[in-house]
Amino acid sequence: MTRTQYYVAASIDGYIADAEGRLGWLFQFNDVEGVDPHYKAFLAGIGALAMGAATYEFILAEGLKAWPYAGLPTWVFTHRALPAFEGADIRFTSEDVGIVHEQMARAAEGKHIWLVGGGNVVAQFARRGLLDEILLGVAPVVLGSGAPLLPASIPGPLELQGITRFDRGFVELRYTIPRV
Repeated sequence: MTRTQYYVAASIDGYIADAEGRLGWLFQFNDVEGVDPHYKAFLAGIGALAMGAATYEFILAEGLKAWPYAGLPTWVFTHRALPAFEGADIRFTSEDVGIVHEQMARAAEGKHIWLVGGGNVVAQFARRGLLDEILLGVAPVVLGSGAPLLPASIPGPLELQGITRFDRGFVELRYTIPRV
């Protein structure tokens, strides 16, 4: 069954980017043992993904020669023209998340949907009841301000499904969203 997942990392105080929109605080954990294979196993179960324009522009600014999600249909929510990666299946849209979610589920062909970010796009899915899981990497840093993890309310307590511990205090918490 296709599940819509928010796979994300945040600081202990709940920010996914610092006040300048940067991720240097997170990149210091890229070499933590077990994180890369864990990410690759997650990515193997993904059939489609979505992100906001700011996340897409962050990827563009990295200066990559190739799209890092090759072979995965990607929806970028935007109201402006953005450059595309050559050969990548990137679909720029300003449509309602409910309509796009149906397209994504078909494209995923039984695999999961990854809501890459940012928090505002994920909040739109959550408000519509289209978010099934949050896979939250928690980095042992405190930023004090920045882009919030999820600027939306989700009714009821989330259901903790698992905890994965990595070195240097990095953990992943896996929650399912209860259906009301």
